[in-house]
Amino acid sequence: MAASPAYGEEKGGSSSLGEPEYGHDPACGGIFSSDYKRHDDLKEMLDSNKDSLKLEAMKRIVAMIARGKNASDLFPAVVKNVACKNIEVKKLVYVYLVRYAEEQQDLALLSISTFQRGLKDPNQLIRASALRVLSIRVPIIVPIMMLAIKEAASDMSPYVRKTAAHAIPKLYSLDSDQKDQLIEVIEKLLADKTTLVAGSVVMAFEEVCPERIDLIHKNYRKLCNLLIDVEEWGQVVIINMLTRYARTQFLSPNQNQESLLEESAEKAFYGSEEEDAKDAKAEAASLAKRKPYVMDPDHRLLLRNTKPLLQSRNAAVVMAVAQLYFHLAPKAEVGVIAKALVRLLRSHSEVQYVVLQNVATMSIKRRGMFEPYLKSFYIRSTDPTQIKILKLEVLTNLANETNISTILREFQTYIRSMDKDFVAATIQAIGRCATNIGKVRDTCLNGLVQLLSNRDELVVAESVVVIKKLLQMQPAQHSEIIKHMAKLTDNIQVPMARASILWLIGEYCEHVPKIAPDVLRKMAKSFTNEEDIVKLQVINLAAKLYLTNSKQSKLLTQYVLNLAKYDQNYDIRDRARFIRQLIVPTEKSGALNKYAKKLFLAQKPAPILESSFKDRDHFQLGSLSHLLNAKAVGYQELPDWPDEAPDPSVRNVEVPEWTKCTSREKRKEKVEKPFYSDSEGESGPTESADSGLSCALRRAESVSEESSSSSSSGSSSSGSEEEEEEEEEEEGSGEQSEKEEEEEKRTKRKEKEGSRQGAPGSVGSPSEEEKEEEEDGVKKAKKKKVSQGRKSCAETSSEEASASESSSSGSDSGSEVEAKRRKPPSSRAGPKEISLLDLDDFTPPPPQPVPSSSVVSTSLVTDLEGLMLTDTSLAPALLSPAFSAVRTYELLHRMAGEGLSVEYCFSRRPFPGDPHMVAIQIQISNNTDAEVKSLRVSEPKPLSGMRIQEFPEIECLAPGDTASVVMGIDFCDSTQAANFQLCTHTRHFYVSIQPPVGELMAPVFMSENEFKKEQGKLTGMSEITEKLTLPEKCRSDHAIIQQMTSAANVGRVPCGADNEYRFAAKTVTSGSLVLITLERREGAAAQLTVNSEKMVIGTMLVKDIIQALAQ
Repeated sequence: MAASPAYGEEKGGSSSLGEPEYGHDPACGGIFSSDYKRHDDLKEMLDSNKDSLKLEAMKRIVAMIARGKNASDLFPAVVKNVACKNIEVKKLVYVYLVRYAEEQQDLALLSISTFQRGLKDPNQLIRASALRVLSIRVPIIVPIMMLAIKEAASDMSPYVRKTAAHAIPKLYSLDSDQKDQLIEVIEKLLADKTTLVAGSVVMAFEEVCPERIDLIHKNYRKLCNLLIDVEEWGQVVIINMLTRYARTQFLSPNQNQESLLEESAEKAFYGSEEEDAKDAKAEAASLAKRKPYVMDPDHRLLLRNTKPLLQSRNAAVVMAVAQLYFHLAPKAEVGVIAKALVRLLRSHSEVQYVVLQNVATMSIKRRGMFEPYLKSFYIRSTDPTQIKILKLEVLTNLANETNISTILREFQTYIRSMDKDFVAATIQAIGRCATNIGKVRDTCLNGLVQLLSNRDELVVAESVVVIKKLLQMQPAQHSEIIKHMAKLTDNIQVPMARASILWLIGEYCEHVPKIAPDVLRKMAKSFTNEEDIVKLQVINLAAKLYLTNSKQSKLLTQYVLNLAKYDQNYDIRDRARFIRQLIVPTEKSGALNKYAKKLFLAQKPAPILESSFKDRDHFQLGSLSHLLNAKAVGYQELPDWPDEAPDPSVRNVEVPEWTKCTSREKRKEKVEKPFYSDSEGESGPTESADSGLSCALRRAESVSEESSSSSSSGSSSSGSEEEEEEEEEEEGSGEQSEKEEEEEKRTKRKEKEGSRQGAPGSVGSPSEEEKEEEEDGVKKAKKKKVSQGRKSCAETSSEEASASESSSSGSDSGSEVEAKRRKPPSSRAGPKEISLLDLDDFTPPPPQPVPSSSVVSTSLVTDLEGLMLTDTSLAPALLSPAFSAVRTYELLHRMAGEGLSVEYCFSRRPFPGDPHMVAIQIQISNNTDAEVKSLRVSEPKPLSGMRIQEFPEIECLAPGDTASVVMGIDFCDSTQAANFQLCTHTRHFYVSIQPPVGELMAPVFMSENEFKKEQGKLTGMSEITEKLTLPEKCRSDHAIIQQMTSAANVGRVPCGADNEYRFAAKTVTSGSLVLITLERREGAAAQLTVNSEKMVIGTMLVKDIIQALAQ
């Protein structure tokens, strides 16, 4: 926010970017709009011959766009620089063009030849950006776009190929006639082996030609194997596509069970016994003809490779895998998704809402799956109403004879809630439990009758409606309840409840012959004031009493019908005319008069109380259509299972002869080329190593899961057993060679340890022995091959390395594997490393015994080096500063506060209630002669996104006393002020807290290598450099560190160089890294560098630090 004044100072005090200029003449006092001079300084800088000025101008323009300001009028000046030779300027120009090319299509078309030249630029980012700019929706350039996409689809860089896949749906929406050519490009990209492209091309396939299943056949196994390494949103798209593919290509794994259990159960409920016997014989005959089910190996491959993703951190991925298992897996294996879905219930309320919608649908058909997690669906008082109602739905679905007593106890507690909608839903849930479970029907009915004496009218009304439905099942046994409800007509005013009572009395008037006419008399009195729904039931009651007890009710009935004849509502008038002709015999009345009793007093079936989620599973789970219970635009129906399996050979891929080699030759190649090269060992791990390790983990995990699933489920396929036998044979043949390798490694380690102890080690880099052990573990994992269709991991990792180099930010899965690698691994801990993927229910493995003393000495050396380089004297001051040690600010002056003065400081401690809030310590002093009572925060009015956690109310503050409290504010990484009211028992004071930029972050402790690696990612527009001169009193190490840590809440990073100081922090709200480097030059000169993806915070921080060092 304060970035603009900093830029303004460079230009000699000009106005901030895009803002109106303030008149300097004190007499004018107005604001003059200077549109004709707007952005003139930026245009001059862009027209300059100096690349540094152009770069600065582009940084400022992109910062404007990031702040949401309109920079479209700079388009002509920016587009001229698209041919600039400076790569940094060119990148920023393309960032601008991608944003505004759609709006300024005519001007963009003038530079179309320059964009086409950009497609041949040596830098992959420029090629991808040029393709993005070319993808503007202008029909005239469709042929150019088509050529560009075809060219980009063959590009060497996977990042450019990914961009080509993104451009395909844009071109298709512009001109659908290009479909055939686009399908050729999609077919080519589907054959791509890199994980970066896979998700994007499947998305393009889904948009352009989802019906072309034949394109997936050859790539099916490859997509299954790459799935675990694709980015998260790509995983969601691929899993949904493969769900539909599997429903068309494989047989249902539950076909025999479904026909035996579900169909026969439904027929037994509705049909007669004779029909059941015939159907059972026919069913048995058809089952005898069916072959025993054997799962297709490709079907098993899909289930096995998606199972690890249930432990993903992304809720959408977990939901996608859950719906895949629900729609595709055998019943015995579906249970694995329950734990993952329950884990998602700890997430945000929006995620909970979607997950509970799907759980409610699943729990109808697969009730046993969620029964062990019944307590996870208990309702908390803090849950929103929609979440409460969905949890109630799930609890009702899970109710059975064993757990019904527990569930009903829960429901009794819920009825006392203040949330009326929730209470009404709870009473309906009790009614459903009573309907479904016969043995608790009387208990539920008695409980609902007790609720009739509740003070809350809404509770009573809802109870009446539910009791009415329950009484229809056994009316003869409950005439006392009907009498009790008849008495309630005087008190209950809710129309639906009154109507229900009247219907019950009319329907079962023979059980209450004395009370019914009296109720009709009372209702006739108040007929004109009743709601329409009540009037209709009064007419029905009158008609029924006329037919059963005409002596007492004949005159009353005629009176009610006469009132209804002149009612304002035409439905009531029509009903009155119809009933009069039907029940009162006249000359004109026809034959229907004879059947009036049969019409009105016919036996009516009891209503069936069903879940609203009963028929939702015909929509694909996790889809928008399922959520809305209506078909959404673009929804693709889930295909039915085929009766006969299509030919599985269509998925076979021929492997060229030159790629086949023996396992011994592969092993030799791996020994010659180590897992980490020398350069990687020094500069820290690279993403190619991550992809290699994740690939090995995937192979090892899929093998272990295959064996566990085949042993646990009784219905495992014979195909998976054959695969396991092949694996065991392979392992046996490779044992001898593994022993030889281990002996060679031991000799190497001894030599390396001798040289290592003599040379100093770098902090944070993994030791050679750790690399060797890890390499050994990875090789063993690689030796286990799951199926013949899989490619070697070496090919995948090399292609993923090139993909990851071009991607702008590292994926979560990469960092996860990186974190695993930093821990000292043991070469035998294959399966235990896999358990690290479990994020919630994770128990750490017991520490492994270290085989030799030399390992301990190596790790001790690196640990001691890290300790020596850490500035221990600063650590306590950074972590827990005292109130007096930090700078205090005035919130309320004692004159303005009428004797109440308030000061605050940023305590730099984590706020206990929420880690995303900044903790603010407030000191309140009472300088008056009287007590100040009820001190509190009232009506916080934060800007959108900001949150304020008030301090607990101070009941009383004596004269001369001081109180200290802590409140939390989430500033959303912005220096905008948080406004709120400070209230006492008599006064309200409007106050605001504006944070310095340095207080919006928390210190991060990292090694030198980690600092360098993260700094390398935050270059270009994420880097701000400023030269400064250090004053004489601020040239010592202690003074520099003190000034830096006072200006910003940062942590010191160890540094080998004497003339360099490094600090690291992360923003409190978003967790974005902020890296600060101060390099001392000759004399008093110095250079300050701040690296952060939050450009505005970086710019303001530079200004604050320079100001602090100058003091």
